[in-house]
Amino acid sequence: MAEDGAQENTAAQTAPQIQMRVLGQFIRDMSFENVMAQKGVSGDVQPEIAVQVNLDAKKRPAEHQYEVSIKLNLKSKAKGMEDILFLCELDYCGLFHVEGVAEDQLHPFLMIECPRMLFPFLRRIVSDITRDGGYPPVNLDNIDFVSLYRNELMRRQAETQKTQA
Repeated sequence: MAEDGAQENTAAQTAPQIQMRVLGQFIRDMSFENVMAQKGVSGDVQPEIAVQVNLDAKKRPAEHQYEVSIKLNLKSKAKGMEDILFLCELDYCGLFHVEGVAEDQLHPFLMIECPRMLFPFLRRIVSDITRDGGYPPVNLDNIDFVSLYRNELMRRQAETQKTQA
């Protein structure tokens, strides 16, 4: 029994230690179009918001460094109407140093764990910009990056099957 525990400890010691550091964060591109203000419409309007999220990750020239971006599109309409209130597009990026992740696990790690680290900052920016645009601050719901990743994998598999058929 003691040998089993010793083997487990040895295996744990030889397994690579995952290291992740956020090297930097920045807004690559941001746009907020206040359509309602441009039209001169005033009054109390309840916004209905549609959110689209796209993720991207790429290797940087330095060893173990990656750039991960979250592209967010918000489209707000007046509740019960077709009038657009505002459009918001945000491309928020993070630079990460990642070591010790198995090659077959690197892509999911970059597309799930790294966006999780960036999300609170992205949420604050969206809240600030919508508030500063004259609307109630938009507090984005948590994004399930695991589901988002799985859905994208299924979409790609279906696309591949279509082209092979």
